[in-house]
Amino acid sequence: MITQTTTKSTIIDKVEKSLDSIRPYLAADGGDIRVVEITDEMVVKIKLLGNCEACPMSYMTMKTGVEEAIKKAVPEVHSVITI
Repeated sequence: MITQTTTKSTIIDKVEKSLDSIRPYLAADGGDIRVVEITDEMVVKIKLLGNCEACPMSYMTMKTGVEEAIKKAVPEVHSVITI
């Protein structure tokens, strides 16, 4: 749950910053990533863009790259899902 000391905008900023470390790797393969929503339950909903949308390795990218980076930067996040 988001507390008074941790605002939603702070969480979004931290998530975006963690994704900035991954974006160059996605871009190298013609892809990108966008945060769609962060729920009150601390679930980050993201959308893979470009070549990442249909890539057969997108699940691995999510689990070993994206989710790991976000949870490391923002321990309050419970899960990361693609939509």
